[in-house]
Amino acid sequence: MPRMSPFDYLAIGHFARDLTPSGVVTGGTVAYAGATAAVLGCRTAILTSYAPDFTPDIGPAEVTIECLPASETTTFTNIYRQGARTQFIHGRARHLAAEHVPPGWARTPVVHLAPIAGEVDPLLVTYFANSLVGLTPQGWLRKWDAQGRVHPSDWNEARDVMPLAAAVVLSDEDLADRDWLPQFRKWARLLVLTHGAAGCTIFMGDESRLVPAPEVPELNPTGAGDVFAAAFFVRLFQTKGNPWEAAQFANSIAAQSVSELDLPSKIRRLAQIRQE
Repeated sequence: MPRMSPFDYLAIGHFARDLTPSGVVTGGTVAYAGATAAVLGCRTAILTSYAPDFTPDIGPAEVTIECLPASETTTFTNIYRQGARTQFIHGRARHLAAEHVPPGWARTPVVHLAPIAGEVDPLLVTYFANSLVGLTPQGWLRKWDAQGRVHPSDWNEARDVMPLAAAVVLSDEDLADRDWLPQFRKWARLLVLTHGAAGCTIFMGDESRLVPAPEVPELNPTGAGDVFAAAFFVRLFQTKGNPWEAAQFANSIAAQSVSELDLPSKIRRLAQIRQE
């Protein structure tokens, strides 16, 4: 008899070691999404890779981390000028593929492939045959030059990978070329495009629908898209595939996260709200 997974939600990707004017902070989709899934009540695991001198800080969330030891941690600097971001990558941890998934984890109900630097093998979308597999392909839509400056990039595997996922979540920022959207709509069974404070648009078949987000005071929107993705995938699974209800729920959770400054504070706030 196949072993059932000990987890409800599995996120695969690198944590980011973000260099900021105030010091080093933990970032990356798996950090925000994994912590969010945990405070939503999911038994959560993260498959990742980083160097021994890095310890991710995701606040009070209870998450199991399976780490492939690496010689360096994926590290970014983000420079903001007049609302535009320039990003540099200074190092990258190890590639993550099917052979790194621990025994039993392949049957996790919700699996989130969450690359930030092309580190997740796209073939993993075929590995979780009995799971709801969600993609946030941001890290497959990036490349960088010899100086480490990050630029948008075509994702050559999109045509083959997107149709195999239950849902794909992208942000407006991820769509550096607006001509990508018609193609992604064609390839993805369910595509969600997030618009920050404006909410999100759901594309499913020939239908598209804007789902507005609640208005809240905004202190720091960093990670809101990752929080949204985790909440969306979880509720999509719970509702047996209702994207409209999932989008409304994810908008409300992501909106709460932007009113706090850093990841631990955001997770503490979400945990407090869920307990009320």
